[in-house]
Amino acid sequence: MYSQAKYLIAGDSALVVEFGSEISPQINERVRGMYLAIEKAAIPGIVSLTPTYRSLLVQYDPLAVPYRDMLETLQKLEGSLEKMELPKPNVMEIPTLYGGDCGPDLDFVCRHSGLGRDEVIRIHSSREYLIYMLGFAPGFPYLGGMDERIATPRLKTPRTKINSGSVGIAGQQTGIYPLASPGGWQLIGRTPILLYDPQRNPPILYRTGDYLKFVPVSEKEYAEIEQQVAQGRYEYRLYPKKEAKK
Repeated sequence: MYSQAKYLIAGDSALVVEFGSEISPQINERVRGMYLAIEKAAIPGIVSLTPTYRSLLVQYDPLAVPYRDMLETLQKLEGSLEKMELPKPNVMEIPTLYGGDCGPDLDFVCRHSGLGRDEVIRIHSSREYLIYMLGFAPGFPYLGGMDERIATPRLKTPRTKINSGSVGIAGQQTGIYPLASPGGWQLIGRTPILLYDPQRNPPILYRTGDYLKFVPVSEKEYAEIEQQVAQGRYEYRLYPKKEAKK
């Protein structure tokens, strides 16, 4: 059976379906397609699915389904991906207060890039960022597509604690810390919304293949949203991504 992907054994109860050797939206879209196809097929024996930049880890119960059967099933699904119509990914808005105590490294990003604060904020908030994968912590989105003009190296010495909701830059990537944790990203802002809430269903509102859009807010707006979140009144903004104009 012809397959475009590589199927790699990962221990005695998992397979890695590898779709390419580079980070690209096209390869990541195939990862998303395979993920959704497996979910839709409800294959008996599947334990969990973990999508990454360019591959999908499929954990299964070898007592319920032998390796050869699982491999054949996955290869058949892969063969149907070209005919599969994927649902539109969602865009989730991330209200963000830039600079000050919320973004203590914004000035460093400005010095490194040679750009003013308003320009860095405008550039950072002007795009919809593809979520290539989630990892490191529950809900931590690894985002692609940041403008190279504001790319900034990580901190030489990581912080021992970063507040939840902190928005950072590391090299050519941007991301958000969903929980308080150590970290070495340059912090340029913070969002008052909860990216990960174990009491919410679902705990994480976005998935691999969705997009995030940073929306600058004032200190007053930040405080109002923070209060709404605490009271359970905040309405998270998610909507289908519009197709790019040809």
